[in-house]
Amino acid sequence: MVDPVLPSSGVLSPLGLDAVRLSPGFWGDRVALNNDVTIAHCREWQEREGWIGNFRGERPRRGREFSDSEIYKLLEAMAWAGHPGLPELASTVARAQEGDGYLNTRWSGSRYTDLEWGHELYCYGHLLQAGVARLRAYGEDELTRVTIRAADHVCRRFMEGTQACGHPEIEMALVELYRATGTERYLEMARRFVERRGLPALGEIRFGRAYFQDDVPVREARVLRGHAVRALYLACGVVDVAVETGDEELLKAVESQWERTVARRTHLTGGMGSRHQDESFGDDFELPPDRAYNETCASIASIMLAHRLLLATGDVRYADLTERTLYNMLATGVALDGRSFFYANPLQVRVPAEPLDGVNHAAEGGLRSPWFDVSCCPNNIARTLASLPAYLAAAERDGVRIHHYTPSEIRGGDLAVRVETGYPWDGSVLVRVLADGAGRIGLRVPAWASDATLARGEDVRPVRPGYAYAEGPWRAGDELRLELPMRPRWTFPDRRVDALRGSAAVERGPLVYCAESVGDEPPLGDLTARVEPPAEHVVDGVVELEVPAAIGGADGDGWPYVPAPVHGGGTDVPLRLVPYHRWGNRGPATMRVWLPV
Repeated sequence: MVDPVLPSSGVLSPLGLDAVRLSPGFWGDRVALNNDVTIAHCREWQEREGWIGNFRGERPRRGREFSDSEIYKLLEAMAWAGHPGLPELASTVARAQEGDGYLNTRWSGSRYTDLEWGHELYCYGHLLQAGVARLRAYGEDELTRVTIRAADHVCRRFMEGTQACGHPEIEMALVELYRATGTERYLEMARRFVERRGLPALGEIRFGRAYFQDDVPVREARVLRGHAVRALYLACGVVDVAVETGDEELLKAVESQWERTVARRTHLTGGMGSRHQDESFGDDFELPPDRAYNETCASIASIMLAHRLLLATGDVRYADLTERTLYNMLATGVALDGRSFFYANPLQVRVPAEPLDGVNHAAEGGLRSPWFDVSCCPNNIARTLASLPAYLAAAERDGVRIHHYTPSEIRGGDLAVRVETGYPWDGSVLVRVLADGAGRIGLRVPAWASDATLARGEDVRPVRPGYAYAEGPWRAGDELRLELPMRPRWTFPDRRVDALRGSAAVERGPLVYCAESVGDEPPLGDLTARVEPPAEHVVDGVVELEVPAAIGGADGDGWPYVPAPVHGGGTDVPLRLVPYHRWGNRGPATMRVWLPV
């Protein structure tokens, strides 16, 4: 099966890229743009910046110590997309591999001397994932042979001892290579890397051991903490190890950590990571909109983790968070032209960013950039979109569940269906059966859809959030129609989120909305919105919203603190709201998701 995650057990079984075919629509258009434009864009910039030249031995070496991993992410994207440029790039990588399987353009000659920051094992992780993608999508070739030699080298070097990598990643990659090859030592190596965390396995750093999840053993941790991408990647590997070894205690530990993290450390968009200085989770309810870091890679890691937990448990809450993160983080991370990207994703931008045509050295979130000094996000977006069909549906013992709605054809077990929908702009989802078959069809009703209906012929019934099922047998031409209410709604923050008191946000369906001001449009720094039902406007097929607001008003005179609340005044204006994933495509702008009310 062509799929990035293929567990040997679980409530659900993946349906891979060979079983889910996207048609033009919200995600089909983005996947096509990724495969046609973004992958080539990443390839061009990696060549321009000299990162591919590192594998040719060009000197001086260019890029950060982990730049090798970006070539491997690109190779993975190429593998899933069937890109014709893969063999040439893989051959360039293969020529740099040493006789014992070691492969790193930064540390050759001084191997494993800085496991805290060196990223050698992290880079191997991405190499292994690229190799697995190539093996499943194509078969054995030069890239897969490089992958096996590198994995065997890692096992020889690290099977004994207490060491691990400062940046988790290799754990889930080793498990997936085990799943693809059946080689037991890869699973055992992954298990040992997981169990070494917190013993400790690494040295002290100024951010503390929690930064790379080495402060306590995985089983004892109560919440995801430290560097957000590291924490989420490790959790993915822990779930993989737990599933393949049958370790229920380990799986429950991650479920509990995920639950507390979502309840206390996750932004409205599904983004994770509140602090800039160490790209980390903050404390519970530390969720500032303007200083939210929300790295794009962290959102991708969150999708990867929730997908694994969904397959293992079948619990709909993992699909709900995945949907939120897909539409409001992954879709936000890349511009509509497929050629520029967000690294950080704040929920408020006070000052428009300066336009940038070249490399962004700051990785801030005010304007998408074509490339970064640390360009993990563009390549991560490329590989995720290239494999996105694998996340949309899954098989279970007696049928198929559809988690996410976009025009597509889905084949699983004895069932073949076509999904037709204008989602997320339209809440009507038509599922048409393509051939006679048996089994039940499960359709996810999102948590926000409290009054949805499911129709089969003339039979219409209300369905609650969760999975709504319709039983077979099926005849070709049978139809199900799920109707999801797409009314805009106001959302208010938990009172414990200090930074958001006195504010509210607007959502519609799976989308978070924001106010955006470009050029001479009304400023956003001095507005107050009224909590009234938003009006809808369709602009070029996109649903935009409008709420009443006041700009300006009762200001303090030279001092922003007064003895009693001051209300009223200002100029009434209609406030235009756009989907958060579309902001920043019209040029430098100010923006805010949370509106003072």
